[in-house]
Amino acid sequence: MTATIPDAASDRLKRHESLQAGLDLIDQGFTLIDGDLRFVAWNEAFIRLLDFPREMVFVGAPFESFMRYNAARGEYGPGDAPAYVAERMAAARRFTPHEIERTRPNGQVLRVRGVPVPGIGFVTLYSDITAQKAAERQIREHAALLEARVAERTAALRHSEAQLRLITDSIPALVAYVDRTRCYRYVNRGYQEWFGLDPARPAAISAREFLGASTYEGIKGHVAQAFSGQPASFDYELTRIDGSRIRVHTSLIPDIGADGQVAGCFELTFDNTEHLRAQELVLRAQKMEALGQLTGGLAHDFNNLLTVIIGNLGILTEQRRDTADTAEFVAPALQAARRGAELIRRLLSFARQQPLAAVAVNVHQALIDVARLVRRSLPESLQIEVQAQSGLWIWIDPAELETALLNLLLNARDATAGNGRVSIRASAAELLPDAAGDRGLAPGRYVRIDVSDDGCGMDEATRSRLFDPFFTTKPPGSGTGLGMAMVYGFVNQSGGAIDVESAPDRGTTISIWLPATDAPDDEALDVPAELPPGAQPQGLALLVEDDAAVRQVVRHNLLALGYAVLEAGNGAEARQMLAHAPGITLLLTDVVMPGGVDGRDLAREARDLHHVPRVLLMSGHAPARAEAGDLPLLRKPFSAAELAAALREPRE
Repeated sequence: MTATIPDAASDRLKRHESLQAGLDLIDQGFTLIDGDLRFVAWNEAFIRLLDFPREMVFVGAPFESFMRYNAARGEYGPGDAPAYVAERMAAARRFTPHEIERTRPNGQVLRVRGVPVPGIGFVTLYSDITAQKAAERQIREHAALLEARVAERTAALRHSEAQLRLITDSIPALVAYVDRTRCYRYVNRGYQEWFGLDPARPAAISAREFLGASTYEGIKGHVAQAFSGQPASFDYELTRIDGSRIRVHTSLIPDIGADGQVAGCFELTFDNTEHLRAQELVLRAQKMEALGQLTGGLAHDFNNLLTVIIGNLGILTEQRRDTADTAEFVAPALQAARRGAELIRRLLSFARQQPLAAVAVNVHQALIDVARLVRRSLPESLQIEVQAQSGLWIWIDPAELETALLNLLLNARDATAGNGRVSIRASAAELLPDAAGDRGLAPGRYVRIDVSDDGCGMDEATRSRLFDPFFTTKPPGSGTGLGMAMVYGFVNQSGGAIDVESAPDRGTTISIWLPATDAPDDEALDVPAELPPGAQPQGLALLVEDDAAVRQVVRHNLLALGYAVLEAGNGAEARQMLAHAPGITLLLTDVVMPGGVDGRDLAREARDLHHVPRVLLMSGHAPARAEAGDLPLLRKPFSAAELAAALREPRE
């Protein structure tokens, strides 16, 4: 007589086999252990990812045996293997949720996430993240993979929802099933965390209510596409129950029934905010790097031209100070040339090639000064308020900070059409590793400066291009599009970061994070001394410059300062003069010259080998101080007075 399996037992066996088959399709390793730390369930990926012998894995296998196996093969590094095992077993017995990353001896990196299952035991997921790709591609591939898994497990989902909930609740995403009447039949725990909805009552959930009418109107076309039988993937913004706005990626997969009709739709939604932010930071940095290379090359040529123009006009002004032609023609030309030099400086500023004259700045006083300065440019109908903690100090270029804040305030004025409220707030902030890493900063003390308005706000397209050079939403002739690019370049060069929160008709808040510093000692503040007038004999100067016109102007300035001047057109020629012309007291050299001899190397040779008492670099590239190292640097274009001031500075 043949024994038959009762229908209930047969159903349980089928559900078990379906669930196991589904788990074995998952690339993540999966284990479920009971309260006694013994194996209840696992999948093939667990065995494969962690290279365990297949005979080790069976129902009832002790968790400790895997720890001992790992310790024996050096998974935990050199040292006391029993101590490692004891430590990990003690942690396992606590059954506390955890998420860690572990690097194996072979270089494989695993992300291990574990969550307790009340009344059953502990679920652990193992993910190989060694070859993790760029953020956007990773999200899309991961979404595509999960979409495929959702489709493959449709039948299993209908028969074993309780078991699958253990898995879907562990996924850091929204997972749902909506039937053909647009009624939710299943939602995972993510809906409760994001929107405060009850997963046990999916039928009571309304997408229009928890998303909001505006957001729902924006996505309902994609929903209609999915219910027509076509998969849909799309990106949008939504607001969670805590008020935070995040950018998400949703995939909708139609569930095609046996009759060929759409029975429902599977949803998978990921929080894409940080990945998109990281991608934006990388793209922005690449743009600024490319622009910096272009600007740096142009600045060298323009600064050489302006050095010649300003120098010659300055000489002409000195020689014909009292003539009418000087006031009518030369002075305006000199003023225009200086404006050109300022424009080059501003271009270099947002390209992060402009050296910063950083000092300790009292934030409260700086905000008060800026507000007082800009108040005259604001209509009386626009309210402006300043709130800043006392005792906040930052190490910053005060002129660049003032320019950046003025840009932000004037933009806020335009956004409010001169009728609304603008506020400037400053507060101390401590950035922990996660928050600092999101902004590309090091953890530590910062000062956060917020400039907020209640104006028209920005849409996503405008916000994504906010810091692009020459991008502006103002009418032609009303803006250059350089303001926000300069703000970004200055903040980035100062070791800070910028956050932007804005939405149409919701106003804008731009937050600047700048490294905090300690208040300076009053005794340590340097007071610049008056420069003595007049020129005394200064000795022999060697001037090294490949541009003959620049060389002529600088030579005239050196002669006026009391130097006898030798000239060299390149570094090789200058080396010969250093070797054969004794008594040189000053080497003034361009940084970048043809012939393979760098001005910095030439200056160090003059100082260290030929004992020239004073060396001074000049450059139209305006390199950072760090690139000049221990050598003083004078930026082109410069006047005779600026050259004199540089030569009067104490010797390094």
